[in-house]
Amino acid sequence: MKQSHYTVGISGASGSGKTSFLNELLQYFSPEQICLVSLDNYYRPAQFQTEDKNGIINFDVPQALDLDLYFEDVQKLWQGLTVLRPEYTFNNPERKAREIVMRPAPLLLVEGLYVFHEERLRQMLDLKVFIDVEDHIRLKRRILRDKEERGYDLDDVLYRYEYHVFPAYQQYIAPHRYTCDLVIPNNHHFEKGLAVLVAFCKCN
Repeated sequence: MKQSHYTVGISGASGSGKTSFLNELLQYFSPEQICLVSLDNYYRPAQFQTEDKNGIINFDVPQALDLDLYFEDVQKLWQGLTVLRPEYTFNNPERKAREIVMRPAPLLLVEGLYVFHEERLRQMLDLKVFIDVEDHIRLKRRILRDKEERGYDLDDVLYRYEYHVFPAYQQYIAPHRYTCDLVIPNNHHFEKGLAVLVAFCKCN
C-alpha cells in the first residue's frame, strides 16, 4: 500500500449486514495490514442515554454514542498509537465484554451508523462505502438479530424500529448514500461488491 494510511468509511442502516460484510473483508488482509474501528463499541452507558416520550431509551441517535472519543481513537491510530477499548455488549448481561486491541495499520476501516454524519470523520476518509438493503429485509434481519443476540421480544423490536431505528435512518444515514464512492447492495449477497472493494484497497 502506497500511503501510510488509507482510510475507508463503511456505513449503512441497522440490519444492512455491515458486520457480515466486514468479517468477510477482514479475511483478505493480515492483521498487520488492516485495522477495524467499530463505532458499536462507543455507546454511552445507559444512564447517559436519552429517553423518548414513552420512557424508552433511544439508542438510535448520534447522541447515543461518544463520537468525540471515537474520533480521538481514530486520530491516535493515525498517529501510530495502539488503542484499547472494551467491547460493547448491547446491554446483554450474559455476554462478558472482551478487550479490543486496535493497532495502527496501512488500511484503516472506520465503520458504524454515523461515521458519515460526523463531519470530522468524513474529512478523514479516502473512500466512503455504503451497504444498501431494502427496508423490509432490514426489518426482518433486525427482528432475528435482536431476538437471538440481545434478548429483545418482538413488540420491543417493532417499537424501536418504528419510532427509533427508521426515523434515525431517514434523518442521519440515508442522505449520505448519495455522497458515497461505492454503494454495495446486500439484499441477498455482497460478493461482487466485496471483490471490487478488496481489489481497490489492495492497490492503494
